[in-house]
Amino acid sequence: MSTTICQVMGFLVSSLGVGGSIMATAMDTWSTQDLYDNPVTAVFQYQGLWRSCVRQSSGFTECRPYFTILGLPAMFQAVRALMIVGIVLGLLGLFVCIFALKCIRIGSMEDTAKANMTLTSGIMFIVAGLCAITGVSVFANMLVTNFWMSTTNMYQGMQNVQNRYTFGSALFVGWVAGGLALVGGIMMCLACKGLIPEESRYKAVSYNASGRNISYRTGPYKGGPGYEADPRTRKGVGYEDAPRSEDGRRPYPSKYDYV
Repeated sequence: MSTTICQVMGFLVSSLGVGGSIMATAMDTWSTQDLYDNPVTAVFQYQGLWRSCVRQSSGFTECRPYFTILGLPAMFQAVRALMIVGIVLGLLGLFVCIFALKCIRIGSMEDTAKANMTLTSGIMFIVAGLCAITGVSVFANMLVTNFWMSTTNMYQGMQNVQNRYTFGSALFVGWVAGGLALVGGIMMCLACKGLIPEESRYKAVSYNASGRNISYRTGPYKGGPGYEADPRTRKGVGYEDAPRSEDGRRPYPSKYDYV
């Protein structure tokens, strides 16, 4: 029961993480304009991975996509690639995890196959979460570097007013989504151990051949035709060893008298 709960919770948490990664990638608020010490407040600018937008004080918003790829910085393109790879791996992990759920029985699928699929989906979720966290962190590092460079240029030449950008809401969504995907992947890997069926162990019986520990059951020996067992080899008092009287007769009849 605990394995099923861990697997289902891992699936739900990972689903939230993958959905958050898709949402963060599509959002336009990866970087927002810093309005501190900015005399121009009638225009507010913010940028995303796919387009940049301008919102005026009147409420009118205009967005313009990036028409070029080669003109974008290499780190910016790397962030795009990381987020896309994370989303693709997360969707594949969800597809595999649906068929690996213990509460869903498909055909004659064995528990071993479900365990392998659960481990595969868990690894995919972990990699997807790491891609999302790495991509968002790289973009945040770019913002911090550009922010301090813009601040230095502003104080060196006061006549030039430059726009500084700070963290947008999409960065926090991406960090949370990556963390959820990572935690969900770990839970799926832990649930994999409980899905592996226990191997049946048979204990072998050992026999000791020591003569002192073996007791044989006595009984008449049945031989083949034409074969008579030697009475002297029998256990107990034999024909020759039976007690006799003074005249040489046995005091009681023996079974050998009738042979």
